[in-house]
Amino acid sequence: MTARLINILSGYSMAKNLRAKVPAEDTLFIHDVNTTASQKFLEEHSTGVRVAENVREVAEKAEVIITALPEPQHVKAVYKAMLEPPTLLTDGSVDKERLFIDTSTIDPTTSAEVAETAHSTGQGKFIDAPMSGGVVGAAAGTLTFMIGAAPEVVDRATEVLSLMGRRVLHLGEQGAGLKGKLANNYLLALNNIATAEAMNMGIQWGLDPKALAGMINISTGKCWPSEVNNPVPGVIEGSPASRGYEGGFGVALANKDLKLALKAAEEANVKLALGESARQLYEAAEKAPDCKGKDFSVVYRYLGGKE
Repeated sequence: MTARLINILSGYSMAKNLRAKVPAEDTLFIHDVNTTASQKFLEEHSTGVRVAENVREVAEKAEVIITALPEPQHVKAVYKAMLEPPTLLTDGSVDKERLFIDTSTIDPTTSAEVAETAHSTGQGKFIDAPMSGGVVGAAAGTLTFMIGAAPEVVDRATEVLSLMGRRVLHLGEQGAGLKGKLANNYLLALNNIATAEAMNMGIQWGLDPKALAGMINISTGKCWPSEVNNPVPGVIEGSPASRGYEGGFGVALANKDLKLALKAAEEANVKLALGESARQLYEAAEKAPDCKGKDFSVVYRYLGGKE
């Protein structure tokens, strides 16, 4: 691996996979606003790990910087702190262009602004690399990364991201990874509602839930929410629905990604027929006391589905 120093902001399991797979002589710099998590990570890894005091220190000392942050404003703030002043090539301990890999799911416009700052100042190459696979995939190292990057940095980015995931899909130039992720999650959000409605419909008509799901999953209605994450308790053993809707892909995250997709579609003048109705449903489900904090399949409960 060509990178000498690697950093990840947030993503405890991802950092563990990095430290386990990078060469022993490499140093992993970590920084997180959750100092307890950083300290715990340091205690678990006695060598090859340093806790940076701030993000600028990370940028100065690392060749590859990986960020995983919640919202667009966090991405803006972190990269502003890392890239200003634009003197990384002279102030830091690494005298080469950095590779900045942002695995956050944010809007393409914000990502493009951050990329422009990195590229125009000559301090590094910026790649958007949103991920899919959730907490389980992060722990198992089976994440899928969708990347938007210039062709000349794809191999280098793939080498790094493969330490944390199973698949790295190059979808095009910078921004393409986010656009692909948002299109996928838009479809997922709609499929989840449609599955909840169809299952509720059939059960209300008196159909057996498992028989109904079995039929759907060998027919044209088959989709990930029907086959893997069925919203009806007891249909899929071990699914969030069968665990009181605990774990999985939170309804708040589904709502966040849906709103990002709607915003990006509006900016590109893309006509959508179902998105706004879906957003309103997720917004209401996220606020409902018996749905808040649950897996997004809890929309079945919100719709009055029989449990």
